[in-house]
This record gives sequence, C-alpha cells and structure tokens, in this order.
Amino acid sequence: MMAAHLNPFTTCAMNLLGLPDYVSDATQFLNELKRAKPQLEAEQRAGRALLWDRPQDRDFARQAQAARVPQKPYVYQTEPSLR
Repeated sequence: MMAAHLNPFTTCAMNLLGLPDYVSDATQFLNELKRAKPQLEAEQRAGRALLWDRPQDRDFARQAQAARVPQKPYVYQTEPSLR
C-alpha cells in the first residue's frame, strides 16, 4: 500500500518499481567535487566572464556583416570546364 503523503505527480516511475534512485557516476563525481570545492562555481563564472561575457560592439558587428563575401554551398567544388 502506498503511503498517503506521497504525491503521485512527483513520484518517479523507478520508485514505483521499488528500485532506489539512480545517480550516475558522473553526477556523483560532480556532487563530490562541488562539496569539496564550494568556490568552484564562482571560479567558473569568473572564467566565463573573462572569456565570453563581453559587451558587444554593434558598429563592429555591422561592419563585419557588411564585409562578408558570399560563399558557394560547397567551397571545394571545382568550376566545371566549359569545353
């Protein structure tokens, strides 16, 4: 008999079969790493901000778009000879 306090919408199908919750090795590793190094997420965010989160220069983007050269669908295709 199912306990009355369990919500059927939040109960995992695997638990209905009586199996324990599965946690992959990768997830276990990441959870242990986060517990061992609580500052890790802040360091990751700082690294992302250093390399990726940059303000965009709209004038430069507009110039780069205007300077694009049309490219053929397959750039390595040779031109057919007209003989």
